[in-house]
Amino acid sequence: MEAKNNSGAIFKNDKKTKETHPDYKGKVMVNGKEMEIALWIKESAKGLKYFSAAFSEPYVATEAPRINVQQIDEDDLPF
Repeated sequence: MEAKNNSGAIFKNDKKTKETHPDYKGKVMVNGKEMEIALWIKESAKGLKYFSAAFSEPYVATEAPRINVQQIDEDDLPF
């Protein structure tokens, strides 16, 4: 789904397994930049329910660094 500028979509987090995980999450476009949004349902000291929100850069999985492993011949070992 492509978001229009200064808009987005938020969905219920069906994968929530811990209290610290957001209740809702989604993607929004803010001033031409894609951001992720997370929302938690909170309750104030007076009993009023509200959303607490956090914005973050989109998650980008990075490839694990490659390790250059060389074959070592037993005859090359100094012991």
